[in-house]
Amino acid sequence: MRLDEFIEGFDRDEAAERRRLAEEKSYEITNHLEDVERQFEEAVQGDALFGSTAPEIFVGRSGYPDVSTGVLSPMASDADAGQFATSGQWYRDGLGIDDVLQRRTGLLNSTRSANVDVSDVWDGFVGTQREVAIADHPVDVEVGLDGTPDLDVRFDDVGTPTGPRASATTADLAENPHVPRAVEKTLEDDDWQAEGAMNYLYRRGFDVYEVNTILSAGALGRGRQRRLVPTRWSITAVDDTVGQYLRGTIQNRNTIDQTEVWYNEYMGNRYWVLMTPGQWEFELVEMKAPESVWNPTGQTHYLASANEGYEGRTGYVEETAGAYYASRLGVLEHLQERDRQAKCLVLREVTDDYWAPVGVWQVREGVRNAFEAGVARETSEPGDTAYQDQPAVAESFRDAVTAVTEQLPVSLGTLRRKSDMVAGLQSTLADF
Repeated sequence: MRLDEFIEGFDRDEAAERRRLAEEKSYEITNHLEDVERQFEEAVQGDALFGSTAPEIFVGRSGYPDVSTGVLSPMASDADAGQFATSGQWYRDGLGIDDVLQRRTGLLNSTRSANVDVSDVWDGFVGTQREVAIADHPVDVEVGLDGTPDLDVRFDDVGTPTGPRASATTADLAENPHVPRAVEKTLEDDDWQAEGAMNYLYRRGFDVYEVNTILSAGALGRGRQRRLVPTRWSITAVDDTVGQYLRGTIQNRNTIDQTEVWYNEYMGNRYWVLMTPGQWEFELVEMKAPESVWNPTGQTHYLASANEGYEGRTGYVEETAGAYYASRLGVLEHLQERDRQAKCLVLREVTDDYWAPVGVWQVREGVRNAFEAGVARETSEPGDTAYQDQPAVAESFRDAVTAVTEQLPVSLGTLRRKSDMVAGLQSTLADF
């Protein structure tokens, strides 16, 4: 069963099914979900919610071009709003699946329906949402609400889970947000295409998390063509656009001079990053455990893959979707920092410990930080290992694949049938 099929079915499941899964994996999450309604009642004063909102918004994709668009606000009055925004800091803080779901269910998504054409809209609910998105810190807002919230949690394989939703009647700023000069510059230039503006912000030090929020709010692109971009689409668009820019910066660089293997683990995902001398080439292979929520009916691991050569791709990746662009970004950032190019194979094992989708941000950070974690090495204590920020080194790409396969849940033959890069080794196996 493909992940997108699972997610679609999961969205249609009854709330009891979601709670059943939470009970099997974490009683802490179940208890937290039971507190959400109480938090909502405490946070709402009459028909309004006043609080500090994370620098994050949500734009749905159902019904496009008329979509559901929302402002995300923490319901706890004493919450540090900045900690609720999806970012690489979650990895550095060591957040687990439980922690992510707790933070996301603590955010109220105050929504209204809107048309995506917002080229000149800077007032009303959508205007407030755009101001929140382009600000460089959480902004206080007052939101008028209509009715009680829908407490269901919605999961997505690309975006971060969303928690309680309530219909909004109004949204007003309670302070004047500060907008970074670089963002103002992209807004003032009506002839700047969105791709160029994204890369400009990235080069100015904005991480992809900030850029995709600004893009999603319809604040990038040529003036009359600016549109709200569904969150799921904006995440992948920014990863892809910045990735293409980074690929262009390394294509004329020297290659690395040895075959390297990097490794990392995060949230029940295991990542092997194999890099070898040669012109830029990239492939992601995913292996999803049988009888897990990702492969519930399978008796063997479900494999998915996608790849590109020196000139990149011309079409969207279907099998691995957003995970492809997120993992590629992590590799390209590392190579640009080294001012080198390489052939790269990323192997991702999704174990059944990854029991709920939290978004491709964990793929991005898992690969980004593989180059910090390095590889496991034995310490002075028997049976103990430590991670160092140095790769394992192999004599050849073939040697690296052969060695790594011993740690994978699938055989070399199975991997060769799915991976173009590994299949290319077949003609040289006789050398053994």
